[in-house]
Amino acid sequence: MKPKTMEAGVRPAVEPDEMKALVNKVAWRLMPLIMVCYLFAFFDRINISFAKFQLQADLGLSNTAYGLGAGLFVMGYVIFEVPSNMMLYRVGARRWIARIMVSWGLATAAMVFVTAEWQFYTLRFLIGAMEAGFAPGVLYYLTLWFPQDFRGRITSMLFLASAFAGLVGAPFSGLVLEHMDGVLQLRGWHWLFLLGGLPCVVLAWMVLTQLKDRIEDAPWLSAEEKALLSSRIAVHEVHKKGSLLQALKIPGFLTLGLIYFLIQVASYGLNFWAPQLIRSTGVQSSVTIGFLTAIPYVCGAISMVVIGRWSDATGERRKFVSGLVALGAVGFFCAGIFDDHTTFLIIALGLLGAGIIASIPTFWTLPPKLLAGAGAGAAGGIALINTLGQLGGIVSPVMVGRIKDITGSTTPALYVIGVCALIAAALLLWGLPHLLRTSDKR
Repeated sequence: MKPKTMEAGVRPAVEPDEMKALVNKVAWRLMPLIMVCYLFAFFDRINISFAKFQLQADLGLSNTAYGLGAGLFVMGYVIFEVPSNMMLYRVGARRWIARIMVSWGLATAAMVFVTAEWQFYTLRFLIGAMEAGFAPGVLYYLTLWFPQDFRGRITSMLFLASAFAGLVGAPFSGLVLEHMDGVLQLRGWHWLFLLGGLPCVVLAWMVLTQLKDRIEDAPWLSAEEKALLSSRIAVHEVHKKGSLLQALKIPGFLTLGLIYFLIQVASYGLNFWAPQLIRSTGVQSSVTIGFLTAIPYVCGAISMVVIGRWSDATGERRKFVSGLVALGAVGFFCAGIFDDHTTFLIIALGLLGAGIIASIPTFWTLPPKLLAGAGAGAAGGIALINTLGQLGGIVSPVMVGRIKDITGSTTPALYVIGVCALIAAALLLWGLPHLLRTSDKR
């Protein structure tokens, strides 16, 4: 591979097919392991929704208490998110991500010892605190390896793992709950947390041994490939020094945080309550609920792959995210209308998955564009946007649980979440600065 221009900071005169082949080589080397790690991270967030029925019965939890426990996970995550990502920048992504995985894996497995409501609250907070920084840390890590005009498909690949966590995890959870309940005198929900937590320790070891912190450290790239990839990434770097305070002052930064907050209100509404919505239509089998819960994640997986490629091809990010979030809003409204009809509810959840699940990876191509060249500020800035968004994970489960306890129905909460999604779609279209309104294609 011989690029015609190798000057730092200048786009090399290289054939598109050559650059695509190089990016594919890097992706095949890094993404399989990263995707498996992210799959377990996402399953760690949603496994509580599948354990809900047995866990509530064993601990005597109300819907409000369940929602609070689900929200405490996010609270722990939020409190430690930015400090965790600033440490990642100093220690190195590979080591810090591995530390995060060991911590949350052991904390998740410790759910087997929970016998009281206060223990449930404490451990859920601890799991969130231990996982803090993982998602934005991985997103920041990808900016070190992939040029901006390839990040749509790369982040789609990453978040495809979240869809697979629901696609595989939902039926898996149903089978575990139904067929492993009582094995070794453990409840089915105990097994669910053990099988979700302990493999993370093994994956952490693989992260330490298989990943590298910098392009220059990769023995599987030639010197020419390293230079070409580094120079292509440097095209979008304005400066190297920066701070979190500088990131906060960038126009549009807080608006992105608000948008992600509203998207996460919708996302957690799906992740924590989909099995309950399906059960409320009259479906009782844990296995059947598991397979039906997988449907929105199938739709989300298909949508994110298609939209990831379209957004890269056109350079458009903002309009695609807005359209997907609006589609998710339609899904929430339809779920509220058809909350007692299984078939129509599943169709509504499919729309929801195709919209909300697929909007998240495309959204995450926007912050690196806004924070290009901010150095340490980019890592902290990405983490802070994620933190602001994750607050939606506190609001959503508690709100839905409380409304269900008061009214006996989740329908009013579904309408509220739908409105939140519409507000996010509007902000994406009209509330962002010029930099994020322009296409990535020059």
